[in-house]
Amino acid sequence: MRQNSLVFWRTMVSENLPKEFLARLKAVTAKRAGIVIAHILKHGHITTEELKEKYGYGHPPRAAKDVRDQGIPLETFRVKGTDGRTIAAYRFGDPSAVRRGFLGGRRAFSKGFKAALFAGSADRCQVCLQKYEERYLQIDHRVPYEVAGDVKFDERDAASYMLVCASCNRAKSWSCEHCPNWTKLKIVKTCQSCYWASPESYTHIAMQEARRLDLSWVGDETKTYDELRSRAESAREAMPKYVKRILRQAVGKK
Repeated sequence: MRQNSLVFWRTMVSENLPKEFLARLKAVTAKRAGIVIAHILKHGHITTEELKEKYGYGHPPRAAKDVRDQGIPLETFRVKGTDGRTIAAYRFGDPSAVRRGFLGGRRAFSKGFKAALFAGSADRCQVCLQKYEERYLQIDHRVPYEVAGDVKFDERDAASYMLVCASCNRAKSWSCEHCPNWTKLKIVKTCQSCYWASPESYTHIAMQEARRLDLSWVGDETKTYDELRSRAESAREAMPKYVKRILRQAVGKK
């Protein structure tokens, strides 16, 4: 990788890139992010097809995300693949949009830090509140890394992080990645008042006027769920709609 990268650096077309931006690109040492950067420097962009076939990355968006995790702006656009179909491609974004505090990518957390978070979580995912063994819970920034980076987070400040189960982590990632604050605004306070950062006290979900309740039925409780589902089917209603209706009735709403 280093030899190929050096060749790319010598042959890249960089007349239109600021020296500060080039220096920032060159400072990236992470392997996958470095490969993507070097390819874009030489060819102007990299396609999902190239990421898969030339570099063997089965999930191209993850490789692009590695670059963004370094604080390097990337734009996604569409091109024609070798089979004529439209595919995604990536190129550098506005050099002035480089984000400080991201160089080096995400940092690893110590086992002791996770244990401390687990001890304060009552053994539960902090979104769905379902109980899990420690190994099934994942450390996540309350304010997404893509918005604030690690620079403002101190590992000793457990309040800046949360433990979530894999299912809630996926749901959070999808919601955040489609939020304007993630894609454009990058306002930390906006994230702090979001459900995904503070499910116990929030004013919006991904900048939408919304409220969310995650429910799980475990053990003997599954009988209650099965009964609710049976009644929903009899009423020819989707389960969420049916449950909302009976909850409205319980609080005296039509």
